[in-house]
Amino acid sequence: MIIKYFEINKKRFDENNFFLVYGENEGLKKEIIQTLKKKFNGSVENLEEGQIISNNELFYEKLFNRSLFEKEKVIIINRCSEKIYEIVEKIIDKKISDTKIILNVNILEKRSKLRNLFEKEKELIIVPTYKDTSIALAEIAKKFFYNYKISISQETINLLISRCNGDRGHLKTELDKILIYINDKKKINLEEIYKLTNLAENFSINELVNTSLSKNSQKTSEILNESNYKSEDGILILRTFLQKAKKLLSLYETQSGNVGFDSLINDYKPPIFWKDKPIIKRQLECWSKSKIKDLIMNINRTEIFIKKNSSISLMLVFNLVYETSNNS
Repeated sequence: MIIKYFEINKKRFDENNFFLVYGENEGLKKEIIQTLKKKFNGSVENLEEGQIISNNELFYEKLFNRSLFEKEKVIIINRCSEKIYEIVEKIIDKKISDTKIILNVNILEKRSKLRNLFEKEKELIIVPTYKDTSIALAEIAKKFFYNYKISISQETINLLISRCNGDRGHLKTELDKILIYINDKKKINLEEIYKLTNLAENFSINELVNTSLSKNSQKTSEILNESNYKSEDGILILRTFLQKAKKLLSLYETQSGNVGFDSLINDYKPPIFWKDKPIIKRQLECWSKSKIKDLIMNINRTEIFIKKNSSISLMLVFNLVYETSNNS
């Protein structure tokens, strides 16, 4: 049965156990899956299609041989394709009323067997996503700037929207980037948006900072050598560093007893996106709580130096990035 994304909040799915969310709008798919998760009780487990196909017997055992202490469960299967069809076909008639299965699928053609199965069966829920319109993205952006009391022109918003390729996920990434860059300022102009969103030719700043915090010095050097960051990117790199370092410190501060990093990350609020979990675990393994505090002090000192020596700001930031990746 086909459900439109804006109908999900209005409906109850007590009798539905299988959900398929597909399309090219990754940001909207993420929102839909988050909305579905909030509707259901129980623990959430993220799996990959490849894991299930390579060992489907283990998946069946996980699905049907449940713990007596585990009453409900939500299983999200990511990066699905037509290959998952046979497995879905085998389990849709089984009694798994205490389990909700959500398939996160890319684009499906009209003749897709998987798509046709979910569209025809009333018990199966399928939610298509398409590219966001410029109007829809503009409304999201306007609400964001209004909530943060940031002054911005319509022309500047239009430029921002044009960089997002019809995907609210891309827009959210850009808005997060702007929030880090703008800090305590209450205004942003066209030129700043142009510079901030014109980094497609470079490795992403997120990748640079994550690689450095993971102490992968070789990869960090490669990124610095192969990218063409400009002086205005320096402050964004620095503030991204500060944001991620504070997240690691916050994780350590919520740790009690001998709780392992996996449990620490899984229980953290607000929830950490599944793609980021292995990266953050690696960073926690690399940094003690005391060294994270030292790093935050070093980042703050670097920002003070930059304000006094703007002409060498990028060199100061690169030194911090490289030193962090080599920190022992």
